[in-house]
Amino acid sequence: MGSKKIGKSSLEEISIRSLGVIESSNIEFKPGLTVLTGETGAGKTMVLTALGLVLGSKSDSDLVRAGQERAIVTGKFAVPKDLATQIIDAGGEIEEESVVISRTVSTAGKSRVLVGGVVSSAAAVSSFANSLVEIHAQSSSSKLTKPGVARELLDRFAGIDLTAYQQTFDQYQQMLRRINELKEQLSQADRQIAELSELADEFAKLNPKSGELVEIENEIAKLGSVEVLNQAVSAALNLFENEDLSAVNMLQQIRKSLDQVNGKDKQLDAITERYTESLLNLADISSDLSSYLSQLEADPNRFEKLQDRKASLNSLLKRYGKGSDKEAAFEQLLIDGKSAKERIADLSGGDQRVAELQKEADSLFKQLQDQGLALSKLRKINGEKLSSQVTDEVRSLSMPNASFVIEQTVGDVKNSKSFTSNGIDEISILFSAHSGGTPLALNKVASGGELSRVMLALEVVIAEAEPIGTYIFDEVDAGVGGKAAIEVGRRLSKLSKSAQVIVITHLAQVAAWADNHLVVKKSENGLVTQSDVMEVSATERKIEIARMLSGQEDSQTAQEHAGELLAIVQNA
Repeated sequence: MGSKKIGKSSLEEISIRSLGVIESSNIEFKPGLTVLTGETGAGKTMVLTALGLVLGSKSDSDLVRAGQERAIVTGKFAVPKDLATQIIDAGGEIEEESVVISRTVSTAGKSRVLVGGVVSSAAAVSSFANSLVEIHAQSSSSKLTKPGVARELLDRFAGIDLTAYQQTFDQYQQMLRRINELKEQLSQADRQIAELSELADEFAKLNPKSGELVEIENEIAKLGSVEVLNQAVSAALNLFENEDLSAVNMLQQIRKSLDQVNGKDKQLDAITERYTESLLNLADISSDLSSYLSQLEADPNRFEKLQDRKASLNSLLKRYGKGSDKEAAFEQLLIDGKSAKERIADLSGGDQRVAELQKEADSLFKQLQDQGLALSKLRKINGEKLSSQVTDEVRSLSMPNASFVIEQTVGDVKNSKSFTSNGIDEISILFSAHSGGTPLALNKVASGGELSRVMLALEVVIAEAEPIGTYIFDEVDAGVGGKAAIEVGRRLSKLSKSAQVIVITHLAQVAAWADNHLVVKKSENGLVTQSDVMEVSATERKIEIARMLSGQEDSQTAQEHAGELLAIVQNA
């Protein structure tokens, strides 16, 4: 199984207008580890909400700031060539190796999406969003317990590309469906063969062409209106050519008047030239009308033949057509008519035809078995590697006796029902937090804080194998404190060496590891509360860390503690 690599993207900027507590904010993001901090309720999570809207999440009119008609969020991402191609295929546009995605949400519940200035949809953005950003919200760690997630993570780690396997799987499934359909048809073969033979015969007699019915109806409409058309065109030509009434003569007089002053004013000369061109066009129209009139004649024989042809085609369509859309039904009838003999051959072949198809299915199944076993082997090798590496990471996160295990259950390779679009393996995650404990399903043994640390450890390990451009963690440190919090910060810093990492956190021990520090600040003006996001200086950062440690940024003791914490991290 090959590896399908997507280049790394990065989040450059988010612009937020009238979203929740944020009235207006432009946030620039840099490489490395960026932390987003602020008091509870200041609007940190609203930044994550804005990014979610940009990436195609469900919109909600309640998000629009009170007193405003709409909220607008815009995200700018640097994208590599392979991802740019994916975005263009989804209908977006790329400019200078970046894509700008804008989302507007109105109080009326309407949503508008632009990708590179081109109108798109939330669904289209969602198709490539996972290649832009990996978001871990407060509840994301619980996804580790959901079916299929463990396999997706293992395949990411192993760099497994399922394309070839899935193509074989789809071909095999299609062949099985064809065989089953043929077997069902064979039970009614005589009746169907008779119907198909009748269709084939009538189709051969009429030999209908694509679009023919529409063309016939258009020509019938013309032939049925020859007299009216003749009168209208003749009247028009009379106005053109009658010496007393000729519109052209009158227009020629206008041209002669203009010709008398030709060369005296360039502006008027330009108008005269345009007028002369219009007269020439009128002359052409007059000639075209004369030609049309000369060819316009009633043809009763042709009219009758077309009527007969139309009646025959409509009769065929009424009998064998499918669907209420007449034009689409006619085109489908052409397909059915052309394939009728082939379908008769399938039905007439009976058991022999089934046997031929079954032979093809057996060959596909053998190929599927080989690919499925190769896939299982890759997963076994990489599952052991992933188990070992994640265990090491988790133990570094203040769980020295923890064990992380990727459990692989391989289905019966001889049984076709064991195969799915993802292989024959069931992959699950087992975990034990204590020495000597038997690893069990995550949801049975891991607390919320332990789940968060397991998710972080997984991302750190997987990022080294197949990094995503940007990771965003919303309170990945929930339920963690003290030494464990410092280790969480250390791992986030490690992850930021191979990817852009943005962390929303309440813990000073995590924030201290940041390369860039953004603070969400809340202000109140009467009844209006609004928030803004700004990058802090070194001094301001020390004050913010002190606030996070003690809740009192003015405390000298807290600031000393903050300075000590920052020094420890810098020297780590």
